[in-house]
Amino acid sequence: QVHVVESGGGLVQAGGSLRLSCAASGRTFSSYVMGWFRQAPGKEREFVASISWTGTSTYYADSVKGRFTISRDNAKNTAWLQMNSLKPEDTAVYYCAARRGSYVSTAPEQYHSWGQGTQVTVSS
Repeated sequence: QVHVVESGGGLVQAGGSLRLSCAASGRTFSSYVMGWFRQAPGKEREFVASISWTGTSTYYADSVKGRFTISRDNAKNTAWLQMNSLKPEDTAVYYCAARRGSYVSTAPEQYHSWGQGTQVTVSS
């Protein structure tokens, strides 16, 4: 089973950018669908973006479409979330998750391995 660790969070002004990284252990990273989720205080965890094994298929929440980009490099066992034009409502703890299988799910309950999360704070 793959283990994932996020990094790259921080404090940024509205309109700024951040790039989150998700480093995965194990030799089967290319067999996992990767997803990014976020959870703001007092709210449920929500889907942000997901990417297929090969990176050819990506999905985004409507709230981030056009601003965020998910990508991966299987040779580096790493996935990224590039976040541009950040808004205060993007403030949350961001989680990377891995899902064994080919279905590129947007449902958090279908992901098996989760990181500890990284805080993203966007000031107005």
